[in-house]
Amino acid sequence: MDIVRVLRGTGEPLRIYTPIAGVIADISTFPDLIESIYVEANGLSDEEADRLHFALIRLQIYADVHRYENMETSQRMKYVAQVLEKLIFGSLMLEGGEPGAISSE
Repeated sequence: MDIVRVLRGTGEPLRIYTPIAGVIADISTFPDLIESIYVEANGLSDEEADRLHFALIRLQIYADVHRYENMETSQRMKYVAQVLEKLIFGSLMLEGGEPGAISSE
């Protein structure tokens, strides 16, 4: 699965997608890279920030759709996307509880 392709959707990729894809591939790097991802996100223009927000939402949707194909990867994708969305944007557009939690609805 190409995480950067999921993040970019039909648009051009942003530079910030590479470290996000990297932490999904190796979740152990997430604590070390979260600050640099946050700082880079805060330097984005309004248009780029909107694109990032929808990229994180797209990642969550992709993880839900493909959750039974590879549960571990899907959980990592959703966790990273939700933590970053909450940290960068203050809330989750697709409310579903705590980051990484599975809704009982």
